[in-house]
Amino acid sequence: MAYAPERSVGALLRQWREHRRLSQLDLSLQAEVSTRHLSFVETGRSAPSREMVLHLSDILGLPLRERNQMLLAAGYAPVYSRTALDSPRMTAVRTAVRQVLTGHEPYPAVAVDRGWHLVDANDSLRALLQGVAPGLLAPPANVLRISLHPDGLAPRIVNLGEWRAHLLARLRGQITLTADEKLAALHDELSAYPCAQPEPEIDQHAADVVVPLRLRTRDAELAFFGTVTTFGTPLDITVAELAIESFFPADQATAEALRGR
Repeated sequence: MAYAPERSVGALLRQWREHRRLSQLDLSLQAEVSTRHLSFVETGRSAPSREMVLHLSDILGLPLRERNQMLLAAGYAPVYSRTALDSPRMTAVRTAVRQVLTGHEPYPAVAVDRGWHLVDANDSLRALLQGVAPGLLAPPANVLRISLHPDGLAPRIVNLGEWRAHLLARLRGQITLTADEKLAALHDELSAYPCAQPEPEIDQHAADVVVPLRLRTRDAELAFFGTVTTFGTPLDITVAELAIESFFPADQATAEALRGR
């Protein structure tokens, strides 16, 4: 769902409500406003207050970027800043990200933005990228593209079908949340990459409690499971869209191999 500057707040509200698969009655009950008033806002017969725009955005679960778009469409100034990560104001954020990444050694960890572009990584992750085509690692490197591209990690991922299905499902969930057309285009690109393995909808390995990443290296097969860390209560779009993916060894052999390195 693309945002156009000339689109009215009512049109945006209606599109987001329909994107969330809510009726006017559903949204009015959750927001504790009358269906009549909500209908008037959507049709342009009533102009919502700044507080109402923020309230409806919160009920709809809009990311900060999209909340600013709603405010602009309603004629109000954006509430949430978007500060460049290399800005002096973001020194504490950069320090925190680097501390988490280095603290996770000797296991891999990576920081990414909303579009899955590489922001930072620790040395353990860099060691696993040997053999990846240099073009895929050139800024702005995309972590999902590195993972699933035939010239990336894909040939060395033992359970490529399973891991690919997991990543694409996560990306679809992100698209549902944000309605971001760039993410939708990325999903189409990744889905077109070749994969000779079946892609299960649900992990069928009874021994696994999470979807693992099984990666073949020159001297071993490593197995990981991942966690995601985000900043709590962010008020800046850049901070809100940062995520740290940390990989933990899924078996003792992987833990010993990485500690040995």
